[in-house]
Amino acid sequence: MERRVPVLHLEGVTRDEFLQRIYPQRKPVVLKGIDLGTCTTKWTVDYLSQVGGNKEVKIHVSAVPQMDFISKNFVYRTLPFDKFIQRAAEKKHSTYFISEDEKYYLRSLGEDPRKDIADIRKQFPLLEGDIKIPDFFEKEQFFSSVFRISSPGLQLWTHYDVMDNFLIQVTGKKRVVLFSPRDAQYLYLSGTKSEVLNLDNPDLSKYPLFFKARRFECVLEAGDVLFIPALWFHNVISEEFGVGVNVFWKHLSSECYDKTDTYGNKDPTAASRAIQILDRALKTLDELPEEYRDFYARRMVLRIQDKAFSSNYE
Repeated sequence: MERRVPVLHLEGVTRDEFLQRIYPQRKPVVLKGIDLGTCTTKWTVDYLSQVGGNKEVKIHVSAVPQMDFISKNFVYRTLPFDKFIQRAAEKKHSTYFISEDEKYYLRSLGEDPRKDIADIRKQFPLLEGDIKIPDFFEKEQFFSSVFRISSPGLQLWTHYDVMDNFLIQVTGKKRVVLFSPRDAQYLYLSGTKSEVLNLDNPDLSKYPLFFKARRFECVLEAGDVLFIPALWFHNVISEEFGVGVNVFWKHLSSECYDKTDTYGNKDPTAASRAIQILDRALKTLDELPEEYRDFYARRMVLRIQDKAFSSNYE
């Protein structure tokens, strides 16, 4: 039986309340009534087309609503920003790449995505004055601000990020489903992403443990801010055409993070090293017959549970 938990909604939270009462809980929360500036009323399709101009943007184009980053069931294309945003707001297209009901998704990038992080203030400087990013973390902790625009009906794959994150829903409506890091074992991971695409009707013959995952859920309206703690899995469905901004910040010391990470989703360097060591240990076990390999693998699992699992989280 699938377990569903509504995400807590809180109105008018101050910085001090967030840092002292909410943040230490390490659970997602929808913050309502936060002053986000004029963006919630100004950022119409026409306004964004005009201000964004014909700057070229790289976008995901998918023939189906459920995008899958593992099988890559989408293509990358480039469009001028004003053309892209007009197309993304349509349900049917007279001009298209794959099909007349294709879906579009923009995740803004730095000038050189291999070296530069996304920062809305740099990539879209004319929009900077419209949005107030909640100052609930120190300025030096800031990592990136990512402009996200989705066609209506588009669903992004379930994944986790390694940094804390505010998902600011500027316009439109999104449904967000989240899973605790403690439920990673039920999500059938491939890297940072879950193989389970259809959360509402999962194939339990293929993913029999998925029903054990506790599902946290909320609907974000324009002006809402969702706090997504690092390592929490999230899946986003754009119920309407909408514009959002993700703000990521570092809550660990800078040395913990991979210096080549421009997206905020590469595992911390210590975790990457530990996984490499584990892979070498498992390869060493291959030298044994199956009966012994099974026995010592189970002992290794018990050792990891004993030494590294925490009892401080639900």
